[in-house]
Amino acid sequence: MQSESRSETAERYETRAEAAPVVALVPLALVSLAFVSRAEEWAFLGLAWWVWLVLAVPALLLAVDLWLGPRGLGFARTRAAGLVLLGVMVVGNLVGLVVLVAALVTARGDELGGGQLLFTAAAIWATNVIVFGMCFWELDGGGPSERARSRRLPDLLFPQDQSPDLAPEQWRPRVWDYLHTSLSTATAFSPTDAMPMTLRAKALMGFESVVSLVVVVLVTARAVNVLGT
Repeated sequence: MQSESRSETAERYETRAEAAPVVALVPLALVSLAFVSRAEEWAFLGLAWWVWLVLAVPALLLAVDLWLGPRGLGFARTRAAGLVLLGVMVVGNLVGLVVLVAALVTARGDELGGGQLLFTAAAIWATNVIVFGMCFWELDGGGPSERARSRRLPDLLFPQDQSPDLAPEQWRPRVWDYLHTSLSTATAFSPTDAMPMTLRAKALMGFESVVSLVVVVLVTARAVNVLGT
């Protein structure tokens, strides 16, 4: 019984640790956007460049927790607290998108440069992919540890679930599988290889598709138009 407990603990270490660098890409993107905005004196709706640093804080906290949490050293030591941080990241990214679109709608002439729009849109789009990939990873089948122990009632049905004979022995979806699912959803605006099986999975995919559609169609189209003039 003690060996099983140690095995589960080791699996939790591995599962959480491999997700930490994925989440760390979010503050990296937002911090880069903040300092480029400062250097280029970019502003949206009169907001200061450091607003992007504020939006990066929840992702930074989550990345630290994913790395230290299993050791009992993180800020949010429960799965529920991690879900709260993910929720804050979703809201923060939505706030960034609203600010960008509002600036796009209210801007006149060349107030917004093409480079400013493209850089900001890329940061928001990349954050969207990573955040929703982590949402899929954390929610599917009760979380990564629970999903690994049982394939019953998953939120996302992967091809390997349907054809286990074509998958490696004891296959389980990893964080990179969920990141690919999120990337596919953000680019195709619909499910591709992994099918949503529950209402919350469908809602998450639908929400991610809408955010991605706004960024790609509205913001990028405007940026290309600005660059072409």
